[in-house]
Amino acid sequence: MDSYIGSPLTSNAVRVLMLGGGELAKGLVGAFQNLGLEVHVVDRYEGSPAQQVAHFSYTADIDNEQAVLDLVEHVKPQFVVPEVESVAAEALRVLHDDSAVTVVPTARACELTRDRKKLREVAERIGLPTTAYKVVENFADLEAAVDELGVPCIVKPDVMTSGRGHVLVKDKDQLKDAWNNVRRGTKNSWVVAEQFVDFDYEVIIMAVRSIDPETGKLATWFSEPIGYEHDRGNLVECWQPKRMSQRAFENARSVAARISNELGGRGIFAVGLFVAGDDIYFSSVTPRPSDKAMLTEATQRFSQYELHARSILGLPIDITLTSPGASSLIHANDEITEVTYTGVEDALQVAETDIRLFGKPSAYPGRRMGLVMATADDVSEARDRAAIAASKIVVGSAPVPAAADPAESEDGSEAEPQPDGQAGAQAEAKADAQANEQAEATPEPGSEPSAGTESGTKPASDEAKRSE
Repeated sequence: MDSYIGSPLTSNAVRVLMLGGGELAKGLVGAFQNLGLEVHVVDRYEGSPAQQVAHFSYTADIDNEQAVLDLVEHVKPQFVVPEVESVAAEALRVLHDDSAVTVVPTARACELTRDRKKLREVAERIGLPTTAYKVVENFADLEAAVDELGVPCIVKPDVMTSGRGHVLVKDKDQLKDAWNNVRRGTKNSWVVAEQFVDFDYEVIIMAVRSIDPETGKLATWFSEPIGYEHDRGNLVECWQPKRMSQRAFENARSVAARISNELGGRGIFAVGLFVAGDDIYFSSVTPRPSDKAMLTEATQRFSQYELHARSILGLPIDITLTSPGASSLIHANDEITEVTYTGVEDALQVAETDIRLFGKPSAYPGRRMGLVMATADDVSEARDRAAIAASKIVVGSAPVPAAADPAESEDGSEAEPQPDGQAGAQAEAKADAQANEQAEATPEPGSEPSAGTESGTKPASDEAKRSE
């Protein structure tokens, strides 16, 4: 960027347009605003979490090329920051050729990390260790692929979905259902059959690419590993640091460095890895903050949101772990039109805890509605504290007001009838919200929670950074 940061709402403001407005985007809005940027957020439905706190908000289909380009022309941002996977790749390519706009981290990175086939090809080309897989375009080819790969195996959709839509096939009799389920709603006709790896656990390594003030060149910093656990398709718990052998951690950082360097640009990259002993297998990469790293607000000197904002601007990076910690997610159990939370006071009485209520306007079973974070002297205690605090918070419906005469309003005038389309509009808003939360869903099948007490220390600065 230029050598200055202006003031929001003035002619010299440095503007950022965020494509997507969920809870991850909400965290990033605050980080940008703390650095003096003017923040614009667009999402598919009104009232999304990030729209509630941005300087300006818009409602549009961010997977529509012309809609994105029209909005960029209106806002005239210096930075365009996709915060979900389902963003119009064609628009990002057009913007990449415009020297006045920086797509974060790059248009190519956003496109590759959305498309499973393309990302696999890149991973193979740069020599990353991956599981065996086959790309198939019809059911007969899928049967042949599974004959070769063996069962159990995993069938995945064409588009990267942060685990959503993955089907673990334990027997060939399940193959037809897997084919039908995985292809539902995808843009392409092909799917990926992947060999199941009997790994010990999964981790996320956050790789942060910014300018090293000592050299003036791009460098990469690495977080302590983050462990996580799913239950019935929902992310329920994360913790940092995840205990790994030193050799496994070094191998993990090597893989994270290679894939983030290949994708290029500046920003934060959440690199998903399978770990079997000291061996590392590349699983996925997301070029933006991750739902699994929301706990870094409590565990690191600077959160993933602050690190993403700093790296986009080319500012110095400090990824020091300050305390072991954990997070527990709060999910809705019911269909709710107007949401309330109870038990917050009780939750905050648990030592060293903090909460984030995402402010989503409605809920449905399994929707992620909030987060509890806790710190402690060790990971085991932090996990216990987060789980206890989260159990005290209940997502419910707003109290129903006392019934009034439907024929009259408070001032005695005749009440206005409800618009005929209100119910339909609510249903449409719910559908848009669900479509916009593709990154919230199921795990890579086969993951197993780890056990044992884990404690962490600050990473040495020369170990946390790798120059290019």
